[in-house]
Amino acid sequence: MKPIAARKRLILTPYAFLAPALLVTAAVILFPVVQTAWMSLFDYVLFRPRSIPFVGAGNFVRAFGDPVFWLSLWNSAIWIGAVVALQFALGLATALLLNQSFWWRGVARALVVVPWALPSVIIGLMWTWMYDFNLGVINDVLLRIGLIGEPIAWLARSDTTLPAVILALVWQGFPFFAVVILAGLQTVPAELLEAAEIDGATPFQRLRTVTLPCIMDVIATALLLRTIWVANSLDVILVMTGGGPGYATHTLPLYAFLKAYSSMEFGYGAALALILTALLLFVVFAYVRRAAGDLDK
Repeated sequence: MKPIAARKRLILTPYAFLAPALLVTAAVILFPVVQTAWMSLFDYVLFRPRSIPFVGAGNFVRAFGDPVFWLSLWNSAIWIGAVVALQFALGLATALLLNQSFWWRGVARALVVVPWALPSVIIGLMWTWMYDFNLGVINDVLLRIGLIGEPIAWLARSDTTLPAVILALVWQGFPFFAVVILAGLQTVPAELLEAAEIDGATPFQRLRTVTLPCIMDVIATALLLRTIWVANSLDVILVMTGGGPGYATHTLPLYAFLKAYSSMEFGYGAALALILTALLLFVVFAYVRRAAGDLDK
């Protein structure tokens, strides 16, 4: 009996150690998700606390017939694609530069993290002041070098607002790619680069045929994480434009937030949040399938 009891104790010990973390995860993540899914099935409006009719899939049907939903979804696609692509390109260039040897490299590696370390509210306020019509430094510089003839209301025009906010988030988030890719570059075998150089490969050819393939898993993981974070981000937009002018900078998470906490339509806001979650789960599933396929090769 004692060997059996010891064997059971050995099997159950890992679960006992994991139990507190699993309980905290369930309380912090699983319960709110279940609550959101349940709330999405009701016409839950805070202005009518005593009348919460069950509508089933009614909130989702309403979303698919809501033109603001489709506009927010389109803006989200532009937002995610532009921000992640530009952050990756700038982060890759920065990582390649910081991987070179120069006397102030340590200081540069420390300074590049500053935008990533700043709170999103500070980023939003800082860039709002930079875009200011009368006193903004961006208009001042462009006027001085002659690129524009008069100040531009960057955050008040529907054609410039979204690109302006995208630029702000690109500046904030590119250090993430820079740090992650720089860490990946440290793992590239030096002998492979030396062999390619002996064979006459140019720096660009070494980057394309040696460096990037060696860190492709790092890049794929960073792209996945950053896509999820950017898709869920709304704080910079909320601070800089509040979703305006009109619906020019409405993204799906911002629309869900405004519906829930401005219009007090918690049921509809929950449905919008679940749609966003389903789309992100599809992206994660595609990444996991790709990663599993690479492991099988």
